[in-house]
Amino acid sequence: MTFLSYFNRFISNFVFLALVYYSLNLMEKYQQRFILAVLVLVYCALHAVTAFRSFYFYQRIERLELEARRLGGVVGSGPSETAARKIIIGDVASLRRSGEMKTYMDLMFLTMIVLLCIAKIVTE
Repeated sequence: MTFLSYFNRFISNFVFLALVYYSLNLMEKYQQRFILAVLVLVYCALHAVTAFRSFYFYQRIERLELEARRLGGVVGSGPSETAARKIIIGDVASLRRSGEMKTYMDLMFLTMIVLLCIAKIVTE
């Protein structure tokens, strides 16, 4: 299931990259191409801010994971509760890592789109 989510994110980012490339090459006038490139750059900047903010969120989740593991060892509960707690913490850790990988993938494609837009703005 994780592979499918990575594949979906890759395909959606690649389609966006292809649409930006096609749209920028379709514009014949420099002024139209410039306006489209600037709008795409604004969108990429907003998306990048969101991605970097999610990294902050993932750091907080990681800190909570460590704290939950530490407190789980201190609290003397039964073995079934300890096993359930370990499963939940493991699931949260895997979801966090998968979210981080998707965010890295988004940032990679955003970087390629930004470079494409800058190249189209600079070249006439």
